[in-house]
Amino acid sequence: MGYMKYFLSGILAILSYGLLAQAPAFDSGAVVAEGAIRPMLVAHQFVFTEGASVDRKGNVFFTDQPQNKIWEYTTDEELVLFMDSAGRSNGMYFDHDGRLVTCADEEEQIWSIAPDRQVKVVLRDIGGRRMNGPNDLWIDAGGGIYFTDPYYQRPYWSRAHGELDGEKVYYLPRGKKQPVVVEATLKKPNGIVGTPDGRFLYVSDISGGVTYRYAIGEHGLLRDRREFCAQGSDGMTLDERGNVYLTGDGVTVYDSSGKKIAHIPVPEKWTANLCFGGRDRKSLFITASEGFYVLRMRVKGVE
Repeated sequence: MGYMKYFLSGILAILSYGLLAQAPAFDSGAVVAEGAIRPMLVAHQFVFTEGASVDRKGNVFFTDQPQNKIWEYTTDEELVLFMDSAGRSNGMYFDHDGRLVTCADEEEQIWSIAPDRQVKVVLRDIGGRRMNGPNDLWIDAGGGIYFTDPYYQRPYWSRAHGELDGEKVYYLPRGKKQPVVVEATLKKPNGIVGTPDGRFLYVSDISGGVTYRYAIGEHGLLRDRREFCAQGSDGMTLDERGNVYLTGDGVTVYDSSGKKIAHIPVPEKWTANLCFGGRDRKSLFITASEGFYVLRMRVKGVE
């Protein structure tokens, strides 16, 4: 019965998607590969997918947070369970040592997971107080971790409110035990990603309906905030041209100046995260509610 439910859900998603794709809001030809009409459904057996992240080989990892699992989609197109009891991991990113760093909000921690599945808790609290619930993160060239810490009430928590004074963006320098606040004025910070040259950081205020771009200064501190676009986002990623990919209602693509250049419909109620993967990094993998999708692109990712 369970398998039939997922099968029928997948069929309905595909059928409804045919209607959505008939009238794209923007010409996606600038970034989508020729002949790639719409994202292809890889699997539809999940409850809520999140945390798309790619390793050095191009294998893509993502979470099914309500089911407390991390999945791996290999470059050989095999879907395998990477970890059960995964700390309710949400946003994830690979560090330069090949460890998967995750926002493990079951106990409001940040984890580092080795390829052999050994877990190290990188951050347990902030000043002795439990974090709201680390949501998304990005790691700079020096190994420092930027992360967002909004408060979303989880059904598996025993608490009903946060212990910190606000929902903020933090930076944890490599080797340090405590992070510093780098942004404290957003309503609900969520998606976050930095440029590969380490010059800029993008942060979404999902409740404010805006994404900001910051210059990264000395010691990882942020400066020169400016509004990048009038759209919030759950997760986000970048391509080699500097285009920024935001999630929520499908995938919306902005060029580096903040101009909207493409919209990619996805047949789910919410698109949560995405990353480029595959051996050549020219496949865009999308986590969207119950589904996991892939779309062939004409541009490469920068992860």
